[in-house]
Amino acid sequence: MFRKIRTLFSLFFLALFFSSCSEYQKVLKNEDVKAKYEMAEAFYEAKDYKRANRLLEQIAPKYIGKPQGERVMFFLANSYYEIKDYNTAGYQFERFLKSYPRSDKAQEAGFLGAKSYYLLSPKYSLDQTDTDKALAKLQLFINTFSESEFMSEANQMAKDLTQKKEEKALEIAKQFTKLGEFYTLDYSISAAAALENFIIDFPGSIYKEDALFYRMKALTNLAMNSTEQKKRQRLADAKTAYNTLKKNFPQSKFDKDANNLMEKIEKELENYSK
Repeated sequence: MFRKIRTLFSLFFLALFFSSCSEYQKVLKNEDVKAKYEMAEAFYEAKDYKRANRLLEQIAPKYIGKPQGERVMFFLANSYYEIKDYNTAGYQFERFLKSYPRSDKAQEAGFLGAKSYYLLSPKYSLDQTDTDKALAKLQLFINTFSESEFMSEANQMAKDLTQKKEEKALEIAKQFTKLGEFYTLDYSISAAAALENFIIDFPGSIYKEDALFYRMKALTNLAMNSTEQKKRQRLADAKTAYNTLKKNFPQSKFDKDANNLMEKIEKELENYSK
């Protein structure tokens, strides 16, 4: 009931300000902190976050250590979030948590701060530095607020970001595998190592089948282009990779290509059994 009355009051207060088109600019430019606070709250309650944000930026330093400081700082952080300035929102939510760790808004601030970084994460083909940062922030939130009402969404966001990292890692390994078909052995060695690490780092990945196949392909490329001294062992490694793929995915979508590679491996191995 109180919240409803407060919202109605804010809307009424805001309507009064709109009665003069220049009132906002006047308050913005003058030194009356109380007037700025009241107008900022009215704009915020009316979801006019852009104008609220400008006023809150001005008054936030004035309310440090004061009773209204907690409210002002949360409004400021959330107004950045609402206007999609996620870099600043994430930073301001962190400041809020450091200043008011016991606040009733701490849980929401922790979640929105982590979500701000999540929304900054680029598509998988780009540099994933922001994705790593977002994952760290989400993990911190999950560890700190394990009973949060936001836990389900936080876990889903963490899952989305992890999948994005998997896509990035797999794409790089696939590129090395392709280069290994035409260029130096170093590419095949790098591809095999990258795919091995992928399988270890992401054991439950939805891309595990892809990783197992491309690992076999990279090892096959490596074996076929090796010196006689190393070729036999590398052919055996490629065959083991094939068996691992078939064990994990008996009806693999890569069956045709994997079987063709295996035929080449077996044919080469025959030379060592004669």
